[in-house]
Amino acid sequence: MTRHPPRPLNSDINSSDPYTKKYHDSTDAAIDAEARDLHPLPIRNGLGSSILGPRNLAREQQQPDIIRPPSTDSGTLPNYKWSFTDSHMRIEEGGWARQTTIRELPTSIELAGWAYMLAGSARVTALDTEGGNFIGEVEKGDLWYFPSGHPHSIQGLGEDGCEFLLVFDDGNFSEDSTFLLSDFLAHTPTSVLGKNFRLDPEIFKMIPKEERYIFQGSMPGDKDDEMPDKPHVKKSRLMFTHKMLDQKPEVFSGGEVRITDTEKFPLSKTISAAHVTIKPGGIREMHWHPNADEWSFFIKGSARITIFASSGMARTFNYTAGDVGIVPKSMGHYVENISEMEEVEMLEIFRAPKFEDFSLEQWLGNTPGRMVAEHLFQKHPKAGKKFVEELKAGKEAVKPNSNA
Repeated sequence: MTRHPPRPLNSDINSSDPYTKKYHDSTDAAIDAEARDLHPLPIRNGLGSSILGPRNLAREQQQPDIIRPPSTDSGTLPNYKWSFTDSHMRIEEGGWARQTTIRELPTSIELAGWAYMLAGSARVTALDTEGGNFIGEVEKGDLWYFPSGHPHSIQGLGEDGCEFLLVFDDGNFSEDSTFLLSDFLAHTPTSVLGKNFRLDPEIFKMIPKEERYIFQGSMPGDKDDEMPDKPHVKKSRLMFTHKMLDQKPEVFSGGEVRITDTEKFPLSKTISAAHVTIKPGGIREMHWHPNADEWSFFIKGSARITIFASSGMARTFNYTAGDVGIVPKSMGHYVENISEMEEVEMLEIFRAPKFEDFSLEQWLGNTPGRMVAEHLFQKHPKAGKKFVEELKAGKEAVKPNSNA
């Protein structure tokens, strides 16, 4: 995509510039300020004024609906967005880690952070409660799930290693709470280690005194060759990994949805998720989730979400790759792709064994048309009739760009 030199700030170029008082749009249509190289201003339909003080233009372009919220926004809802770019980076010998918990995003009460491979591949191992050993490999789009307290390991494969998203079913969980092997041994008397492992305690004076969280090791061999060859070692009957992107998606005219919960991934008893793609200009329909807060992670694209919280309160947020979004349980929302060129790819993650949602269109389509028409269009019967007729077409979880 060609980038053009930035235009002068706060200038009335012409009536097509949405950030001038000449521009009017009663529909509150989305604006991809970054792609159009526009500088958002708090000016909407003749109201507002320019910003005269200091500005972070790059940040403003990424969140134009914060600078100029739709006229439908109302009330004082808290912040439901955080970018991993703003999270503290912990650099280790073998890689890095950063986290988004309730400390960074106070509204992230239910989830912090099941694991989703974003790039590369890894070898994972785990031990089940029956002493069963699991060794598997995961690549882009794969999941793994380690129930609380189950010992496990993760090792990157290939020259570039891997990058993955970890999600915990506790908004307060921190990477510092991880139970690490090296840390456990370093904080146990060597006399006890000697008795436990039937060795001279002097051997354990050679182990590192600091924790080994992410470190550089050797490349693993074939997973079958690395299975411990001992009489008491057995293979686990559980499947700790799942290939989410290999699932057959639900295909809609505006995108695709893959849902993974206990039906598809039985071991994942506390977390469920949906992988969603939305075509340019498309929309993940207006809906809500009755059983859990939604914790969203944006992998690609540019989107906007309006959250309706009842009592006349609503707030709109913009999201790009690397952003985290929160939508509390039972709050209405949509996800709109504001780009004309790039699809949105995102994960919807829930602290619940089953994925559940209610579609606004599905609800209205299953309600007597007379009631719907009188509730919304009692003074405009023709409009009400047209609206009810359209509901007969059936719902689509991801709808296309109606303006294309």
